[in-house]
Amino acid sequence: MTMQVLVVMLIGAAYGWRLGGATVLLYMAQGAAGLPVFAGTPEKGLGLAYMAGPTGGYLLGFVLAATLVGWLAERGWDRSALTTFVAMVGGVLAVYVPGVLWLSSLIGMDKALTFGVYPFVYADLLKIVLGTAILPAAWFALKKFGSR
Repeated sequence: MTMQVLVVMLIGAAYGWRLGGATVLLYMAQGAAGLPVFAGTPEKGLGLAYMAGPTGGYLLGFVLAATLVGWLAERGWDRSALTTFVAMVGGVLAVYVPGVLWLSSLIGMDKALTFGVYPFVYADLLKIVLGTAILPAAWFALKKFGSR
Protein backbone atom coordinates (compact mmCIF):
# COMPACT_ATOMS: atom_id res chain seq x y z
CA MET A 1 0.00 0.00 0.00
CA THR A 2 1.30 3.42 -0.91
CA MET A 3 0.07 6.60 0.70
CA GLN A 4 -0.02 8.53 -2.58
CA VAL A 5 -3.79 9.04 -2.56
CA LEU A 6 -3.73 10.38 1.01
CA VAL A 7 -0.79 12.68 0.29
CA VAL A 8 -2.44 14.02 -2.86
CA MET A 9 -5.59 14.86 -0.90
CA LEU A 10 -3.61 16.43 1.96
CA ILE A 11 -1.69 18.56 -0.54
CA GLY A 12 -4.99 19.80 -1.94
CA ALA A 13 -6.39 20.52 1.52
CA ALA A 14 -3.25 22.27 2.72
CA TYR A 15 -2.51 24.28 -0.44
CA GLY A 16 -5.99 24.94 -1.81
CA TRP A 17 -7.26 23.99 -5.23
CA ARG A 18 -4.96 26.16 -7.34
CA LEU A 19 -1.62 25.50 -5.66
CA GLY A 20 -2.57 21.93 -4.75
CA GLY A 21 -3.55 21.13 -8.33
CA ALA A 22 -0.42 22.85 -9.65
CA THR A 23 1.77 20.93 -7.20
CA VAL A 24 0.38 17.60 -8.36
CA LEU A 25 0.66 18.71 -12.00
CA LEU A 26 4.35 19.41 -11.37
CA TYR A 27 4.64 15.88 -9.95
CA MET A 28 3.04 14.56 -13.16
CA ALA A 29 5.45 16.64 -15.26
CA GLN A 30 8.37 15.08 -13.39
CA GLY A 31 7.01 11.62 -14.17
CA ALA A 32 6.39 12.58 -17.80
CA ALA A 33 10.02 13.70 -18.03
CA GLY A 34 11.11 10.22 -16.99
CA LEU A 35 11.93 10.76 -13.33
CA PRO A 36 11.11 7.72 -11.16
CA VAL A 37 8.43 9.44 -9.06
CA PHE A 38 5.53 7.03 -9.54
CA ALA A 39 5.04 3.93 -7.40
CA GLY A 40 6.62 0.90 -9.04
CA THR A 41 8.57 2.76 -11.71
CA PRO A 42 12.11 1.58 -12.37
CA GLU A 43 15.06 3.67 -11.25
CA LYS A 44 15.25 5.48 -14.59
CA GLY A 45 11.49 6.00 -14.85
CA LEU A 46 9.48 5.46 -17.99
CA GLY A 47 8.01 8.88 -18.70
CA LEU A 48 4.98 9.20 -20.92
CA ALA A 49 4.95 5.49 -21.73
CA TYR A 50 4.26 4.73 -18.07
CA MET A 51 1.62 7.44 -17.87
CA ALA A 52 -0.20 6.03 -20.91
CA GLY A 53 -0.27 2.57 -19.35
CA PRO A 54 -2.86 0.98 -17.08
CA THR A 55 -2.39 3.49 -14.25
CA GLY A 56 -2.66 6.59 -16.45
CA GLY A 57 -6.24 7.36 -15.46
CA TYR A 58 -5.40 7.11 -11.78
CA LEU A 59 -2.56 9.57 -12.28
CA LEU A 60 -4.99 12.01 -13.88
CA GLY A 61 -7.25 11.35 -10.91
CA PHE A 62 -4.49 12.53 -8.56
CA VAL A 63 -4.71 15.99 -10.13
CA LEU A 64 -8.50 15.94 -9.93
CA ALA A 65 -8.43 14.77 -6.30
CA ALA A 66 -5.99 17.47 -5.17
CA THR A 67 -8.05 20.09 -6.96
CA LEU A 68 -11.39 18.86 -5.60
CA VAL A 69 -10.23 18.43 -2.01
CA GLY A 70 -8.45 21.80 -2.19
CA TRP A 71 -11.60 23.49 -3.49
CA LEU A 72 -13.68 21.93 -0.70
CA ALA A 73 -11.05 22.81 1.91
CA GLU A 74 -11.12 26.45 0.82
CA ARG A 75 -14.81 26.36 1.67
CA GLY A 76 -14.18 24.97 5.16
CA TRP A 77 -14.81 21.28 4.47
CA ASP A 78 -11.56 20.36 6.20
CA ARG A 79 -12.54 21.82 9.58
CA SER A 80 -14.86 19.12 10.92
CA ALA A 81 -14.65 15.34 10.84
CA LEU A 82 -17.91 14.86 8.93
CA THR A 83 -17.18 17.30 6.11
CA THR A 84 -13.55 16.20 5.92
CA PHE A 85 -14.73 12.59 5.55
CA VAL A 86 -17.05 13.62 2.69
CA ALA A 87 -14.25 15.63 1.02
CA MET A 88 -11.87 12.67 1.30
CA VAL A 89 -14.45 10.28 -0.16
CA GLY A 90 -14.85 12.72 -3.03
CA GLY A 91 -11.09 12.80 -3.48
CA VAL A 92 -10.84 9.01 -3.65
CA LEU A 93 -13.71 8.90 -6.14
CA ALA A 94 -11.91 11.55 -8.20
CA VAL A 95 -9.01 9.10 -8.44
CA TYR A 96 -11.13 6.00 -9.09
CA VAL A 97 -13.43 7.34 -11.81
CA PRO A 98 -10.84 8.32 -14.44
CA GLY A 99 -8.65 5.43 -13.32
CA VAL A 100 -11.33 2.81 -13.89
CA LEU A 101 -12.54 4.42 -17.10
CA TRP A 102 -9.02 4.41 -18.56
CA LEU A 103 -8.22 0.92 -17.31
CA SER A 104 -11.53 -0.42 -18.63
CA SER A 105 -10.69 0.90 -22.09
CA LEU A 106 -7.66 -1.39 -21.97
CA ILE A 107 -9.01 -4.52 -20.25
CA GLY A 108 -12.79 -4.14 -19.94
CA MET A 109 -14.93 -2.90 -17.07
CA ASP A 110 -15.22 -6.17 -15.13
CA LYS A 111 -11.46 -6.65 -15.02
CA ALA A 112 -10.90 -2.95 -14.32
CA LEU A 113 -13.07 -3.20 -11.23
CA THR A 114 -11.53 -6.54 -10.22
CA PHE A 115 -7.93 -5.33 -10.53
CA GLY A 116 -8.26 -1.56 -10.22
CA VAL A 117 -10.77 -1.00 -7.43
CA TYR A 118 -11.70 -4.00 -5.28
CA PRO A 119 -8.19 -4.75 -3.99
CA PHE A 120 -7.75 -1.12 -2.90
CA VAL A 121 -11.06 -0.28 -1.24
CA TYR A 122 -10.02 -1.13 2.33
CA ALA A 123 -6.65 0.62 2.04
CA ASP A 124 -8.32 3.73 0.62
CA LEU A 125 -10.92 3.64 3.38
CA LEU A 126 -8.03 3.67 5.85
CA LYS A 127 -6.55 6.68 4.02
CA ILE A 128 -9.90 8.46 4.21
CA VAL A 129 -10.04 7.81 7.96
CA LEU A 130 -6.46 9.05 8.39
CA GLY A 131 -7.19 12.21 6.43
CA THR A 132 -10.38 12.72 8.42
CA ALA A 133 -8.34 12.54 11.64
CA ILE A 134 -5.35 14.57 10.42
CA LEU A 135 -6.98 17.65 8.91
CA PRO A 136 -9.30 18.80 11.72
CA ALA A 137 -6.60 17.99 14.28
CA ALA A 138 -4.05 20.04 12.34
CA TRP A 139 -6.39 23.02 12.14
CA PHE A 140 -7.12 22.74 15.86
CA ALA A 141 -3.41 22.60 16.67
CA LEU A 142 -2.65 25.60 14.45
CA LYS A 143 -5.45 27.57 16.04
CA LYS A 144 -4.36 26.67 19.57
CA PHE A 145 -0.56 26.66 19.21
CA GLY A 146 0.01 28.57 15.97
CA SER A 147 1.96 31.76 15.54
CA ARG A 148 1.39 34.30 18.27
